[in-house]
Amino acid sequence: MASTPAHNGSPSRGRSTSPRPMAPDEDDASLIEGLPDGRQLQAFGRKVTATAGSLIGAEGVTQHYQHALGELHRELRRPMLQRSVFSFAQTTPRELVRSRMSVPEIQQRALSYLPNELLLNIPEDNNAYSLFQGFQASLPEEMGVEKKHGRHNARGQRLIGAALEEDDAGVPPSMKKLRNQKHSMDHRLEMMGVRKHMHAAEINEIDNKIANLNTMRKIVLDRLAGLEMEEMELEQEMLEVDNQIEDLQEELDDAAALAPKTPKSPDTETTESQEGSDFMSESIYQKIPSPKTKRKRAMRRISMPILHEHLEPGSKIRELPAHHDSITALDFDAPWGTLVTAALDDTVRVWDLNVGRCIGMLEGHLSSVRCLQVEDNIVATGSMDASIRLWDLSKAEYAPSDSKIQEEDEEEDDGLSYQQSGDAPPQPPPTIMQDCPLFSLESHVAEVTALHLRGDTLVSGSSDKTLRQWDLVKGRCVQTLDVLWAAAQANATTTSSGQWRQTGRSPDLNADFVGALQVFDAALACGTADGMVRLWDLRSGQVHRSLVGHTGPVTSLQFDDVHLITGSADRSIRIWDLRTGSIYDAYAYDNPVTSLMFDARRIVAAAGEDVVKVYDKTDGRHWSCGPGVGAASEEGTTGISTIEHVRIKEGYMVEGRRNGVVGVWSC
Repeated sequence: MASTPAHNGSPSRGRSTSPRPMAPDEDDASLIEGLPDGRQLQAFGRKVTATAGSLIGAEGVTQHYQHALGELHRELRRPMLQRSVFSFAQTTPRELVRSRMSVPEIQQRALSYLPNELLLNIPEDNNAYSLFQGFQASLPEEMGVEKKHGRHNARGQRLIGAALEEDDAGVPPSMKKLRNQKHSMDHRLEMMGVRKHMHAAEINEIDNKIANLNTMRKIVLDRLAGLEMEEMELEQEMLEVDNQIEDLQEELDDAAALAPKTPKSPDTETTESQEGSDFMSESIYQKIPSPKTKRKRAMRRISMPILHEHLEPGSKIRELPAHHDSITALDFDAPWGTLVTAALDDTVRVWDLNVGRCIGMLEGHLSSVRCLQVEDNIVATGSMDASIRLWDLSKAEYAPSDSKIQEEDEEEDDGLSYQQSGDAPPQPPPTIMQDCPLFSLESHVAEVTALHLRGDTLVSGSSDKTLRQWDLVKGRCVQTLDVLWAAAQANATTTSSGQWRQTGRSPDLNADFVGALQVFDAALACGTADGMVRLWDLRSGQVHRSLVGHTGPVTSLQFDDVHLITGSADRSIRIWDLRTGSIYDAYAYDNPVTSLMFDARRIVAAAGEDVVKVYDKTDGRHWSCGPGVGAASEEGTTGISTIEHVRIKEGYMVEGRRNGVVGVWSC
């Protein structure tokens, strides 16, 4: 028996296991008693001896086994063997491994270790071809042919050829050549089958990866939506804290104003008498508490949500039962921000797009609003009553959602609500927007059909066939442009360059005379019912250029630094190059275009259908977005209707329909 490592870790190498001369018993006993725990070891030896003796002493056991037991007993009494057994009993498993295996072997086993989780996910081996066949099929065709006709024929084909010669004795050489050719074709066909199987397996693996990535993307999108909801809640809490700070500050100011005055020295009284008028006016007009000073501010988003940018294009975000009549105008300030809608039911509603609820109504117009624009906190509305009103949404009073629901429940109890509350537009309290009106602009003598606000300048177009420029600082009209007079001047004036050209068409009486306009500094673009697009210079009040091309009334337009995009009732959209005045691109639809808008990437248009027509400027692709796409399989829709107006900003699209429903989409 080979000896195990001693307690000090130095193994004894090359030691013989043959019996050695035994020392006297008293010497062995003294050595055993000198070892640590020697008495326990002696007790263990006696137990082993007694157990073995009782087993061997049974009937049928020969003398040979008794002699072997005696030899074993003498071996166990050797001190060196007992030391080895005792040190082995105290050795840890780590020391045993290190003593039996080298360091490189331990490292190799540690690196090649696989946990149970990976072993459970081992795919089943259902491959019809071996690894060698796959490697052989992956070689280029020329290399495979070379190997086949080279070394393969030189070695393996010798035996096959000898066997074929024995079987095909007397076969002509042409038959042998054809058989070899058929064998080569069979081999190539087999390799093609292996390649097809490999490609199919690779496609399945890619599909699995795509599915896993889509699942991971959905999980991350859910996390992003949760973060934006927490962000909104935090901003809500910040607004409440700001309102509490303002209320507390007002209470402190009121307490300081009502506090008793302490006696002043004559010098102080003289100084106060000199400033008596200022102090008295301040105390009267600023220190006296007013109910309006207790107003709470409406929440304005500080951070910009980005969830819609990562949704699939064409994904529906929300549907709002905004009105119970056709939408006439809509606009919003930012994605997930504030939306303002107007309809033929003579109402103008303000919406919080983030939570999808109506937060107020703008009341003051005597008729329906035909056009509006939202610019930061300012809203400009043009109505059929020939007036323009401006509103400041930052002065709106904030109403928490709980009180909102309670007020709606009270209205339903009064029997003033619709029979189906899900289809009815919500009724906000009338006092929430009571401080929003700024002023009214009244100079037009017919309905206002188009307007555009830029800084302190507002330009409006009306059915009275005039354009008016307004100074919002002074609140008055500073310039009136007569479109008919400009058209008459253009017809009477001709130049060699052909800058003024006659269209030969009369305006459509059923269409708005001024269909759309946009202003930027001193530049004004206006589209009218005669199909003309006129570019005005507000400094001189003259038409700088006329763009001829549409055969129907111009209903919408928008321009940037380079291009001007117009939509018309002639069912076409035209893209103009402002540098040359020529048409850059054009495309047509099946119905008249009633509204269009573009952002950095897409042009969206409402063309008399239940979908919004989308044109990608980057790749030139046309596609549709809206309730009409896959409506048959979609559940929970409020009804499909023709889309009349559409707005898009940073891939966030809002569309308004004839049935009063507003849809919000990721585009």
